[in-house]
This record gives sequence, C-alpha cells and structure tokens, in this order.
Amino acid sequence: MTTINSQSSLDSKIYSICDIMRRGNLSGALEYIPELTWLMFLRILDEREELEAAENRIVGRPFTPSLSYPYRWQDWASTGGKKRQELQNGMSGDVFRFANEELIPYLQDLKDQPGATSRQTVISAILSGVQRVRIDTERNFLEVLDKLGDIRQESIDETHIFTLSQAYEGLLLRMGEKNNDGGQFFTPREVIRTIVRAVDPKVGETIFDPCCGTGGFLAQAYLYMRRQMGNAATADQMSQLATKTFYGREKADQIYPIALANLVLHGIDEPNLWHGNTLTANPTFDELFQGAPSLFDVVLMNPPFGGSEGQEAQTRYAYKTSATQVLFLQEVIDNLKNGGRAGIVVDEGLLFRTNETAFAQTKRKLLDECDVYCIVSLPGGVFTQAGAGVKTNLIFFNKGSHTESIWYYDLSDLKVNKRNPLTSAHFDEFFRLLPGREESENSWTVTRAQIEAKNYDLKAVNPNRHEEVDTRTPEDLLNIIDEKGKEVQEALAMLRSL
Repeated sequence: MTTINSQSSLDSKIYSICDIMRRGNLSGALEYIPELTWLMFLRILDEREELEAAENRIVGRPFTPSLSYPYRWQDWASTGGKKRQELQNGMSGDVFRFANEELIPYLQDLKDQPGATSRQTVISAILSGVQRVRIDTERNFLEVLDKLGDIRQESIDETHIFTLSQAYEGLLLRMGEKNNDGGQFFTPREVIRTIVRAVDPKVGETIFDPCCGTGGFLAQAYLYMRRQMGNAATADQMSQLATKTFYGREKADQIYPIALANLVLHGIDEPNLWHGNTLTANPTFDELFQGAPSLFDVVLMNPPFGGSEGQEAQTRYAYKTSATQVLFLQEVIDNLKNGGRAGIVVDEGLLFRTNETAFAQTKRKLLDECDVYCIVSLPGGVFTQAGAGVKTNLIFFNKGSHTESIWYYDLSDLKVNKRNPLTSAHFDEFFRLLPGREESENSWTVTRAQIEAKNYDLKAVNPNRHEEVDTRTPEDLLNIIDEKGKEVQEALAMLRSL
C-alpha cells in the first residue's frame, strides 16, 4: 500500500476522483460532491467498523457491523470483494445494477429495521436523497470505487498532512465557490475558526447551529474541543463529545446528508441533525434530533443573507418580518440558556437598518436580554468566493445580562479576495486585545446610551480613522485630465511612428 505523505498528493487523489465524475456526466461541484459524499462515507464507515471490530475482539466483546453481507464496502466495492467478483463474472448482473436496485434501497430502509441502531439511522438519512448512481457508466463507476479504495486512513501519514476530513473540506469549498450556486451553504473556514476560538466551547456543553449548512461550525467546534482535551480525555468525555454535544438544523434536501457525512467523517458518531425549516418548525426528518435539549449552552451560526419567509414563520416570533436574518437572530436568543454564549455572522444591513420596526425591536431585544460584548467588522470580499458580495460582521454575546457597552474591532480596511484570502494572522491583534477590550487604532467602545440615541444602529464606524478629504477644485481636476490626455496622445503618436 502506497503511503500518502503530502497534502497535495492526498488532494490530487481526491480531485482525480472528481475528474472521473465530471467525465461521468456530473458537470459541476453541486452534482459530483453529493455523489462522492455517500460513496466516501460508505468506504470510511467500512474501514472504521473494521477497526472497531478488531478493538472489540482484543477485549473479548462482541461487535455487530452496521451493514450485513453483501452490503459492506468490502463485499461489493473492493476489488477483491466476494460480491464484486460475482457481479463482474456475470453471475448476478453487474456492480452498477446492484448499487441501484439492491444497495441503495437496503441502506435507505435500514432505519426501519427492528432494533435499528443510531448509526444505521444516520446511514439511512445520508442516503435518503440518493435515487440512483448518477455516474453514467459501469466503467466510470468502478474506476471511482477503486480510487476511493486506495485512500485508506492507514495509508495517510498524518504526521505530515491533514486528515481526510480536511481534504473533504476542500471539496466543500469548491461547492461554495462563486458560480456554483452553493454560496448560501458555505462560510469561509477562517471566519468559523475565529468564532469558535472566541466563544471557546467546553467539553460538557451543548453546541447548536440552527441553519448548519454542511456542518462547518459544528465540525470546527469538535476539532477545537478535541484539541483542548488533548491526551487527557476520558472515555466518557469522548463518548459525550461524539454523541451528545453537537446539534443542528438544515433545510436544504441536498445539503442535509452532506452535513451528516461531514460530521461523521470528522469523528462525530451521532450527528443530532434535524432536517426541515427551522423558522416554520416544520420537520422533514427529525428522528436524529430526538432527545435534544430545549436550550443550548453555545450557538454558532451564519444565517442566510437576504432570505425571505412568509406568515407561517413570522407568527412564531415576537417581532414580525420576512427578513430571515432578523428571525434567526430572535431564534438564537430564544434557544440560548441563561449564561449561554453565541458567536454569529450577520450582514451589515441588520446592524444599521432602523427604518423597519422589527429590525430595531430585535436589536433592542438582543441588548436587553444579552450582553453584546463584541462586534467585529469584517472586510468586504470575505464572502465573494461564496457568491455573496455583502459586507459582514461577527457578533459575540452572552445571554442573561443586558448590554452596557459594545467593544468594536475593525478589519474593514483589509483588501481580501481569492488571491489574498482572510487568514488567522489577520486576527492576531483582535485576540490580543479582546480579553481586556483594549482600545487601539482598530478598536473602540460604544455605550448603550450612544446606541439608543441612534435607534439601535449597531454599525461599526471607526472613530480613530479619518478619511483624507480631496481639496482639489473642479478646475484642478480638469487640468489634470487635460494633461493626462496630452500624454496619451503623445504615446499614441509614438506607437504609430513605430
């Protein structure tokens, strides 16, 4: 088995699979990533359960895999699998037919089997939207299976590169890029890491994202908490982290199974995800959310920008508006325990709009019921890759005490684009100043009285930065234009002579 010893070699293997899928009639990332998701999940599930079976044999405990023969990856997808050899020898159709007519229906029905485990329920949920194999031919399908089979966790040298979960996040980035129509599901990872680090979730707390998309906030919170635990983690702590810590809701049919697979891939064995419209409370599939707490210790999220909801959603909230970001802010406040903490992304319009009653009332509710201790003004362009040019901010608050003042930190002067993305270094000063809420050229404090005087306009306006005023007269500007025009004419004359 060849060892994968660099991040680029791992990425190359993953992307080569995507190339086959594109060749196999799946043109864009929004088409081939869902297909890759369920296949990669089944491959990793098989490898994980092999390891669990070995560990249980060592201590003399019985172990029953989630899937029975011939539905395990090692049976039908691996090159040497007994079922695959039967299929390729023409004894019972082919792999393509087996996957479509037997495998997918079996996996979708697992949750309805007597005594179905939580993992079997997750498997059914991940396959819930899969109607058939979308790769166009048996040959392309087998090539994808073989390349996935080569990527085994034991072959990845994790002392030198990221885990497979990080490679998968790279694929989700592709799905969130502009022109892929997936921008509403993707939040730049550096923004997520900053929010998670600032909120600092602890083991034993419950973490909630009411519109979780592909699960980025929950996955990063898991990685952060796992690192904080280090090698001192007990078996009970690890079990709690993997099963009773992370909760989320997601509306989109196509994205919900990707979120489930992403969290399992990161090590969260039982993702407690609810499928349906959070704002109307209408569930599509809520079985994995059974037993979820009514209130949460931590909320991390990025609500959709510019969305609109009808009367059914609005009737559930104190301050009625069609604007989804305002309704989600009320949802967050209402879902936090007293003493709970939140870090969320908001568009700048929510901060400065005061002409619509629900905007001002919701912000007053926020300041009355929570201590909004920090707002970070992000640079324009942070969400451009995700197809959104809207200016954004981060808000951090604790529920249970009202806001007396807000500390602002300003990053709006940064020039951020695809070639110059937001990095952790851009937040170094922010994290240095945050504990003491210190003032600097980039930070300042606004009192509650000042906020109320502006009818709850919370927009960051840096008082330490003054724009230079252009004192040139119109006559000066005309002279400059005239002079530049002469230079252009001289250059053109020179080019013509040559």
